[in-house]
Amino acid sequence: MSTNQSVFKDEQKYIARTQKIPYYPIAFEKGDGALLYDFDGNKYIDFLASACSANLGHGNVEIADAVYEQMKNLTQYTLAYFNSAPPVQLAESLCEIAPIKGEKKVLYSATGSASIDAAIKIARAYTKRSGLISMQEAYHGSTFGAISISALSNNMRKGFGPLIPDVHYFSYPSKDKDWKTCIKEMEYAFVHYLPPEEVAAIFIEPIAGDAGIVIPPKEWVQALREMCDQYGILLVVDEIQQALCRTGKWFAIENFDVEPDLIVMGKSVGGGLPLGAVIGKTDIMNALEPPAHLFTLAGNTTVCTAGQKNLEILKRIDANELSIVRGEYLKNKFESLKEKYDFIGEIRGLGLSIGVDIIDPETGGKNNEATAKICYYAIKNGLLMIFLNQSTLRVQPPLVIQESEIDEAMQIIDAAMNAYANGEIGDEVLEEIAGW
Repeated sequence: MSTNQSVFKDEQKYIARTQKIPYYPIAFEKGDGALLYDFDGNKYIDFLASACSANLGHGNVEIADAVYEQMKNLTQYTLAYFNSAPPVQLAESLCEIAPIKGEKKVLYSATGSASIDAAIKIARAYTKRSGLISMQEAYHGSTFGAISISALSNNMRKGFGPLIPDVHYFSYPSKDKDWKTCIKEMEYAFVHYLPPEEVAAIFIEPIAGDAGIVIPPKEWVQALREMCDQYGILLVVDEIQQALCRTGKWFAIENFDVEPDLIVMGKSVGGGLPLGAVIGKTDIMNALEPPAHLFTLAGNTTVCTAGQKNLEILKRIDANELSIVRGEYLKNKFESLKEKYDFIGEIRGLGLSIGVDIIDPETGGKNNEATAKICYYAIKNGLLMIFLNQSTLRVQPPLVIQESEIDEAMQIIDAAMNAYANGEIGDEVLEEIAGW
């Protein structure tokens, strides 16, 4: 019979170390909505939603039944050569909700990262240009193209280069650099060392997720759109983490009143099963000929069945409204805690995509030690919560979380912060919880 410890021991023996960012040795056995249960019978409230891949939470019976019925008939047949109905039906549904005018098409991959690679291929093929622009502290995934346009961690990039060429990084707006300065840096580059007529695409996260749930000014996103229009550059938005109601919109880019050229999806689009997708205007999507980006199991029958049921449920429960209401409720709870603890910094978010900075009260700078200790205490006491960019609490629960579960979770966070403030969490926990 499995236990947390036995699974952890076997993981150490059989799973490659690069597969895991260490936080706490838990092994989950089952879940129900926003709740998880480990092999030792402990309950956890989920503030991570399996890295935003479980927007409807865990143990969803409707999705499970749809998958079961599909698998009884046909588990999968490769879309690379022949058709089944679910991939086509899901593509139609995704085109209907995508905030892009006119005729659209979908290109499937098996993951969000692979879909970033697809977007790179499409952009270069359509524009006949090679240059790619990305942002500092961006994270787009772990496939070769995706990691080449990511700039968040040396551990993601070292030891296996060279990565793909002609990638250029610019500043994402922050407290230290306003949006106008960021645009001026790009404009300077276009004049002096980066010919805009050689740039195929600008890749952005509408909300910089792993940089700490950073929300840029609307003006910056709109200025990028104008720049792309001026120079014939494609604007590609990475919605892998934020799409499907996470921010109170179907897509995070809708919060900025900007129409992208390509939208990249992953994580939650498969209803809990592995799926990635690119959505874009038909003429752009048709730039690639087969087999430039096809995979045996990408967009397969069963996964697309889960994805379609996932969309149906999100629409029926009005998940966008749920995200907005629950998100405001959560942020208000954190604002109350901020009055109590001086190491809570900025609290920001849209819908149920929230970042809470933990700071050094004297300097206002990052406080990695405090953040790690607070998360460790929280996990140990039944709240699954991790941190990003050294000192930002990542608060992205399933959209179906109940207010009573939020209340219980905030009590654990309050206790964790109180324990930290009183020096009750020892330094030894820092050896177990490394984080990003």
